Amino acid sequence: MVFDTELVGKIGSMALIDKESNMLDYTLLARISRELKPSYVWITSGAAETGRLDYIMRNGKELSGSKEDAKTDYSAQGQTILMATYRQYVDSKYSLRQVLVEHQHFNDDAKREHLKALLLRCKEQNAIPIINYNDAVSTEESRRFEIQSLKAKRGKAVECVDNDETAAQIACLVRAKRLLILTSTEGIYKDSNDPSTLIEEINGKDTDELLTNITECENYCNGASRAGANGAKAKLEYIKDAVKIGTEVIIASARHTIADLVSGKAKATRIRVR
Repeated sequence: MVFDTELVGKIGSMALIDKESNMLDYTLLARISRELKPSYVWITSGAAETGRLDYIMRNGKELSGSKEDAKTDYSAQGQTILMATYRQYVDSKYSLRQVLVEHQHFNDDAKREHLKALLLRCKEQNAIPIINYNDAVSTEESRRFEIQSLKAKRGKAVECVDNDETAAQIACLVRAKRLLILTSTEGIYKDSNDPSTLIEEINGKDTDELLTNITECENYCNGASRAGANGAKAKLEYIKDAVKIGTEVIIASARHTIADLVSGKAKATRIRVR
């Protein structure tokens, strides 16, 4: 199997936030940033939540008005903080490139190819792309209408309702050897209330058997870590397209280093053809 990219990684919003201090976990983000290199493509959530917490810190209150407008404003504020923090800690010999995507970039062949070429050039140009969904310019109402129209025309559409789906689609786009999804838990559990039930391996003798076993594991998944999140079941559904092209998927806690997760030293849920 030939792959064009070593690793596509994604970190979720709740993994990025230090709950005790109620702010961005700068220690964690610094550690991750130091591990990034040009053969990686990185997807970061957290713009809206980071912007919200930063706004509260500076103004002593949350934004008033509609939730949609607040999400837009928080996202725009949080993006600058996230990128500045990544830039502060990523090795100075590497360039850093912000790439803001929307669902349309995955549902239009010309835009897909343009995005793919941009991401693949980064490795050759000693650059690391940092990707996030462009919440600041995409309203929920317009996105829903556009996706409905696409489904009516094509029968299906990439929605990018959260960055788990975005990460899986990026992994397919750049033919990633591994897709790493960092969360606030160790992986997928048979019982989310019992850490001892971590499913450390989902495998199959071939892709068809693996996809069947992934679907069976979805039955264990209920709930989500925060309002608006789609939870572990959605993660397993989103990664199926990546699995079909031979990508190994690792769902794990952000407290582990990328190196330990890739090498198998750290606990995680690993999804692959055996």
